[in-house]
Amino acid sequence: MLKISGGILAGVLKKLQQAIRPGITTAELDALAEELVLKEKAHAAFKGYKGFPATLCTSINEEIVHGIPGERILEEGDIISIDLGVNYQGYFTDAAVTLPVGTIETQKKKLVEVAKKSLAEGIKQARVGKHLFDISYSIQNYVENNGFSVVRQFVGHGIGRSLHEEPEIPNFGRPNGGPVLKSGMVFAIEPMVNMGTWESEILDNGWTAVTRDRLPSAHFEHTIAITEMGPKILTK
Repeated sequence: MLKISGGILAGVLKKLQQAIRPGITTAELDALAEELVLKEKAHAAFKGYKGFPATLCTSINEEIVHGIPGERILEEGDIISIDLGVNYQGYFTDAAVTLPVGTIETQKKKLVEVAKKSLAEGIKQARVGKHLFDISYSIQNYVENNGFSVVRQFVGHGIGRSLHEEPEIPNFGRPNGGPVLKSGMVFAIEPMVNMGTWESEILDNGWTAVTRDRLPSAHFEHTIAITEMGPKILTK
C-alpha cells in the first residue's frame, strides 16, 4: 500500500511540475493538486493537519517550507518548492521538489541542484546496518562543501501509518550516531538548503518558515523504505 501511495504522489507531482509557469497562482496549483489526489481515490495528508488549510505547501524563494497557497502569482525567475503528502487507505507518503519558474539566475540554479543532489547523497546512506545520522552527515557535508547551509529547525521523519512518526531525521549531524537502520523502516528524508545562513523564522501566519537573511532556499524530499537490497524510493 505504501508503494501505491507513493506512486500516486509521484504522478501528481509530475503533473504539477508541468503546470508551473509565470502567471499561475499558488492557489491554482493547490486546486489542481487536490483534484488530482481525489481522482486517485486518495486523500491530501496535509489538509487539516494541525489546522493547515491547503493540500500543497508552496514555498517561494526565501520561503523554506509550509508556504500557504493563495493569490500570489509566480513570476519569471522565482523558485518554488511544492510539498505534498498523500494518504491512501491509511498509508502515508510525503515528497517535495523545488522547481524554477521560467529562467532563473545561476546561483539559484546551483542552489536547486545542490539541494537535489544532497537528497540523493542522504538516500545512499539509508542502508541496513548504517546509523541514522550517517544520512544526516552526508547531507550536511555535501551541502556545506558546495557553499550552502542546511536548515536546523525542520527535519525529516519516519512515516507510514501516520504522516509524522519517530525518528526525526536531521539534515546535520555526526556519522555513526543515532539508531541502527533496519529493513522495513520507512523515512521521509528532506534536506532544506539555504543560500545564506541556516537560520530561519516563522511568519505571522504561524506556518510559513523563511530564511532569516531572506536569501533563497530549496527543498527536496522522498519517502524511502530500507530493504535488504538497499534503499527503495517509494515516491519516484
